[in-house]
Amino acid sequence: MRQVKLYIACSIDGKIAGIDGNVDWLPHPPEGEDYGYYSFYDSIDELVMGYKTYEICISLGDWPYKGKPTHVFTRDSSKSVVEDASLVTSDIVQFTKELKAKEGGDIWLVGGGNIIQQLHDADLIDEYIISYVPVILGAGIELFPNLKKMEKLQLIHHKVYADGLSLMHYKKG
Repeated sequence: MRQVKLYIACSIDGKIAGIDGNVDWLPHPPEGEDYGYYSFYDSIDELVMGYKTYEICISLGDWPYKGKPTHVFTRDSSKSVVEDASLVTSDIVQFTKELKAKEGGDIWLVGGGNIIQQLHDADLIDEYIISYVPVILGAGIELFPNLKKMEKLQLIHHKVYADGLSLMHYKKG
């Protein structure tokens, strides 16, 4: 069965974006480094994200996920998305269960916090790949807001980069 993998960066105080949704605090990798991104990106077939996360991706320039089907969740069916993306207004949990059951490669859960919470509590996230950026934001959008379910994780890989970014890769224990 396909795996859902949360691959995300957060501040060391657990924020995935500033209070206004900004991500300008994210580091730019040094020359020749990608923090494992391209290897991960090549391993997935589809992406799921919330509309606020989609808006952040769009604001950064050209659509970065060309050629990979992206499912963007919203309650507002009048919103629009780029050609490689589809707008999904159905239940995120049921949709993700059906997506996991289909043939194909793994699924990247891009964000945001509300969708992460729903899929975590529904036991649909198989791996958690989290890059901790050495910054404290104070206020902002939480990585794991209002979780209801405890999950024991097993560390399967970690790496600390010269600039202080720490990549932690966990699977469900």
